[in-house]
Amino acid sequence: MEKYDYNGLGLKAGLEIHQQIDSKEKLFCRCPTMIKYVRDSDLEFFRYLRATESEMGEKDRAAVEQTKIRRKFIYKAYDTTCLIENDEEPPRELNKEALNISLEVAKLFHMKPVDQIHVMRKIVVDGSNTSGFQRTAFLANNGYIETSEGLCGIESLCIEEEAAQKIEEIEDSIVYSLDRLGIPLVEIATAPDIKSPSHARQIAEQIGMILRSTGKVKRGLGTIRQDVNISIAQGSRVEIKGVQSLDLIEDIIRREVERQLNLLLIRQELLERKAFVYEKIYDVTELFIDTKAKVLQKFVNKGVILAARLRKFKGLIGREVQPGRKLGTELSDRAKTVSVGGIFHTDELPNYGITEKEVHTVRNTIFACRDDVIILVAEESKKARLAIESVITRAREVIEGIPEETRRALPDGNTAYMRPLPGAGRMYPETDVPQIKISQEYFDSIEIPELLTDRAKRFVSDSGLNKELAEKIAYSRYLPLFENLIGIYNKDSNVNSTLIARTLVGIIPEIRRTGVETDKLTDDHFKGLFIAISKQEIAKEGIQDLLTALAKEPELTTQEVISKIGLKTLNPEEVENFIKKMIQEKRDFIKDKGSAALGPLMGIVMKEYRGTLDGKILNQMLKKEIDAFIDQDKNLTD
Repeated sequence: MEKYDYNGLGLKAGLEIHQQIDSKEKLFCRCPTMIKYVRDSDLEFFRYLRATESEMGEKDRAAVEQTKIRRKFIYKAYDTTCLIENDEEPPRELNKEALNISLEVAKLFHMKPVDQIHVMRKIVVDGSNTSGFQRTAFLANNGYIETSEGLCGIESLCIEEEAAQKIEEIEDSIVYSLDRLGIPLVEIATAPDIKSPSHARQIAEQIGMILRSTGKVKRGLGTIRQDVNISIAQGSRVEIKGVQSLDLIEDIIRREVERQLNLLLIRQELLERKAFVYEKIYDVTELFIDTKAKVLQKFVNKGVILAARLRKFKGLIGREVQPGRKLGTELSDRAKTVSVGGIFHTDELPNYGITEKEVHTVRNTIFACRDDVIILVAEESKKARLAIESVITRAREVIEGIPEETRRALPDGNTAYMRPLPGAGRMYPETDVPQIKISQEYFDSIEIPELLTDRAKRFVSDSGLNKELAEKIAYSRYLPLFENLIGIYNKDSNVNSTLIARTLVGIIPEIRRTGVETDKLTDDHFKGLFIAISKQEIAKEGIQDLLTALAKEPELTTQEVISKIGLKTLNPEEVENFIKKMIQEKRDFIKDKGSAALGPLMGIVMKEYRGTLDGKILNQMLKKEIDAFIDQDKNLTD
């Protein structure tokens, strides 16, 4: 049951999906699209970035805020990166393979392509691009997907270069890895047709399914990201970036709606109080010369302690706007954008070693009334002033309304401030990359694949899989291997489609749950496994043991591991002798239990021969010998 009536609240929400393309080369150079270990970096260099003017002579507001503090950006390069990633050489022509894949995606979304592709520069000065901008190109628009709530428009599809990956932050420096920079990705933006949190998740899942249907997108953590745009009536559009998990989308929307509603309630109360924000900033460092508060001591001599006054804000800074996050957190987030640890405010003081007397002294010094809130920032001089100015701006926005901004998704479904929403001054043409014409003939030549949902249905009807197993294998990374194997073994009595599918999406996850890493298992390992089963060299019961051993020693072949761990099928005569000997040892138990002895004794046999003979064959052999013993004993008794 949803907490809110989203239609009544005027919810407007849309998604932006960023999906890496699995092309051989990057978008504007011929480097491979492979991820490297940072320890393998063989070159390191650094850059400083600044906000620049667009063709219209404007500076993007988000870029301006991000460059308030001069940061050093350190880049790790590799033998798989080149001068283009370093921004020391012009880009090459747009990757044709990546373009074809993107147009395939556009076609799956029923979109109309542009007549001519123009690559643009999008200003990004957070260090994730060495050049200070990201190259992007608009490819198609006016598409749609069908959902349970009606059609959802797909407004645009762009192809762009992936950003560098942030490794760590060291004071005012940020370290990036260049292996990811330049990997092609598609950006898909929906219309604001989302009606509820559950509807958003459904749309994200459907878009993800369509993208994976191509078989030409990368899989794994970080290869697909969702951004969510959200607003409500009387609120403002907020872009929430970096939603990695589908499970988070619903909570993100619910909690952003809750945040905007709570901010509107706080605003209303402030308006009723006739509250306002003083612009004046006070240096109160001298008031804390003898302070015992360790959080302030180091800044008394090596920095400043600044104060600001929020008229009639008392009691509201501690008001919760999202679960576990207060209005004070929103103010603190702004201070943190200039590398300040946070703020202090009188709704939570005395605390942190700051005494009541010190608070009273500050209040008197800056002429604050009892219903005012005092904000304190302690830092080195420049950062402290930038931080408290940012806090004053955010406090003023609380009275004015909800600011348009970009926020980052937190693991619990809450969000935190990143920067203002970018403006029109963010984009300008890329003159180093030639335009590309998209003729109708070219677009018509792009072939589209069968959707995963349709493949799952086909696996049920043609291959005899149950619905659950069919859907699991259709959405699995092992789909191409599965289709290859069922083509090879479609008439093999020992290897059927169900066995193949259960191995790939059933046994492999079981092995991972035991702590064994399976990522290094190759198609050749699996092909060798099913050849051995087909030739009855090993039993089906030995699959998990064999794959576990291969995962631990992936450099070995399947046949080498079969020999090493002793999974070769035994001579049935040897097994028969073992069973007969066991029955003689357990004769009293069999006399007592009769046919019910089959289960317990089967456990002994399976422990001895698991993986070397089919379980059904072992069961049949054991049952035959038990029945013969019971018949013989009965005849002797009679």
